Amino acid sequence: MNPAAFEDQLKSEGYVVSTSETIGPKVNPAHSHPFDVKALVLKGAITLTCDGKSQTFGPGEVFEMARKCEHFESYGPEGAVVLAGRRT
Repeated sequence: MNPAAFEDQLKSEGYVVSTSETIGPKVNPAHSHPFDVKALVLKGAITLTCDGKSQTFGPGEVFEMARKCEHFESYGPEGAVVLAGRRT
């Protein structure tokens, strides 16, 4: 998906948009967010584990997560760059 079009879509859906970069391998332990997330992976990969199921998202792939969904995040050796929207 085109990042500019995705950003426009996020804004039209009421999301606040930001870009985050995670450098190198990293694991974020179980946590949740007080906001909905919708994000596009621009570079690298992120693996999300929720309810015992893991799914990996790479460049060009979009993922969504509802607020208060407890999950783990893990990143491979190259880390990831993600264009993300947050909506409360």
